[in-house]
Amino acid sequence: MPDYRDVADVLAQPHPRRQQVPQVPAERDLVVETADGRFCGAVVEVGHALDAGERRDAVTLEDRHGKRRVFAMLPAAFLLDGRTVTLVRPAPAAAQAPKPPRRTASGSYAVDGQRARTARASRIWVEGVHDAALVERVWGDDLRVEGVVVEPLGGIDDLVAHVREFRPGPQRRVGVLVDHLVAGSKETRIVAQVRDPNVLVNGHPYIDVWQAVKPTALGIAAWPQVPRGVDWKSGVCAALGVSEPREMWRRVLASVDSFADVEVPLLRAVEELIDFVTG
Repeated sequence: MPDYRDVADVLAQPHPRRQQVPQVPAERDLVVETADGRFCGAVVEVGHALDAGERRDAVTLEDRHGKRRVFAMLPAAFLLDGRTVTLVRPAPAAAQAPKPPRRTASGSYAVDGQRARTARASRIWVEGVHDAALVERVWGDDLRVEGVVVEPLGGIDDLVAHVREFRPGPQRRVGVLVDHLVAGSKETRIVAQVRDPNVLVNGHPYIDVWQAVKPTALGIAAWPQVPRGVDWKSGVCAALGVSEPREMWRRVLASVDSFADVEVPLLRAVEELIDFVTG
């Protein structure tokens, strides 16, 4: 699984023995992100632009909303699958060169031509259907290869009873993804009652899995602050001018194309659960 920790900007660390930044041909449809994280898009054109009065090689990126921006390729840096890279003009013969291995939405290398594995006895449990849909969106390819089934519980109030009924074992493990797993929360008190070495509970700090999607993926500056006592999803819809939660969720899910669109705490939690149940 890929490492989602922050990548240091090696271009900002002048040192005679610094690591070389890999050069990547700016081929059409290659998806990259600017080093400051403010723009992510696919390459649609390579040309020239004036930068500080100088004519430089430039790349045009188009985001999912159709917005295009032009960036000088040097000395700018970009992020590709979390790695800092420098974009360069494609070689004339690039069209005949072998294509790089395809990546899944989670960032793993795709296993083409392999049939889905028969489901394991182990399971990953999530709180609701939205959690399950988001996990499928990002990790679906990986889970099918591993034969891992994701099941929504409809909340974790009865988590202890679910674990007791499932009867986990070394070949029958359970990974549980919990929303709002923070100190003092109801969820934390429930999770503390689960004491089984074949069960791993991981969580993220967000009130709902919606909030684990980066605001920039939705085209907003930040998730709205919802006052205490107000249903969080309804409050978000009201603040953003969306008619009702079902429509808002449709927009949230549609905004996620890959792991780059969700927050690191969710990425780490799910990756650890997959590793745990696959042993």
